[in-house]
Amino acid sequence: MPLGTLDGTPPPFFRQGPSALSKLTFFSLLALFLMVADARLELARPLRLAVATVLYPVQWLALRPVVWAQGGGKYFESLKRSQTSEEAALYKLGLQSLRASQVEQLLLENTRLRALLALRERVSTPSQAAQVLYDAADPHTRKVIIDRGLLDSVVAGSPVLDETGVLGQVTRVYPATSEVTLITDREQAIPVLNTRTGARGVAFGDPALRASALELRFMAANTDVKIGDLLTTSGVDGVYPPGLPVARVAKVDRRVDSAFARISCEPLALVSGVVHVMVLQPITSPMAAPPVMPTAAEAARKGLKK
Repeated sequence: MPLGTLDGTPPPFFRQGPSALSKLTFFSLLALFLMVADARLELARPLRLAVATVLYPVQWLALRPVVWAQGGGKYFESLKRSQTSEEAALYKLGLQSLRASQVEQLLLENTRLRALLALRERVSTPSQAAQVLYDAADPHTRKVIIDRGLLDSVVAGSPVLDETGVLGQVTRVYPATSEVTLITDREQAIPVLNTRTGARGVAFGDPALRASALELRFMAANTDVKIGDLLTTSGVDGVYPPGLPVARVAKVDRRVDSAFARISCEPLALVSGVVHVMVLQPITSPMAAPPVMPTAAEAARKGLKK
């Protein structure tokens, strides 16, 4: 083949187009033009709206895991916060309930102390305040232990009162404490006076009837005693000052087959649950001592001297 017949142009595979610099310049200018035109004329706004509308479901589905993860985190965070708030509220409620009960207890204690002070002003016998520590361990007796003893000049036989009436009597004294036998104990007896009729009697503890009851014994069946009569100390025993409230008549049982009436009384003192009490000094009996009779030898000796 002769050389003149050969084509000297490069094949299409090796054909060179515009240079890379030319392409960069062209497309940069085109992009700049489109941006200016879009900013001025908003040419691409419909296109963006169409693309956003088409891509919204895909975007919504792609964001669901993220939204669920954030919602679950917020749920557990709010649940923990609610539990913490509930615990704090319950704790505050418990503190407020405790304070309310303490306030009620203090108000009750204050009222009783004021009544005890008022009773102390009405009693002329020397007295001192005491506090009940605990009940005696013997379940068959009605006794309490107070925080006053020999060191506080407490003696056996001292009457013990609370703000409403006679509570009992000191029966055993220790250096720092004392044992008080309540008036409802079966071994305890106290002379009383019916303030309505002036009749005297003796009230005995009667725990067999009730844990806090007294029985007015040895009263004739026809005695003038009514339910509600106030019984006070008569003062004839030389222990209790006269006029201290003891009990009220609760029940009168007049039996035909008995010469004595069965009279049940309710003590006015708080024999169960008392805290603050007043210890009095026992009074001495006003009766003078009986004269001493001389013996026969002394009488004969006096006759010889005469």
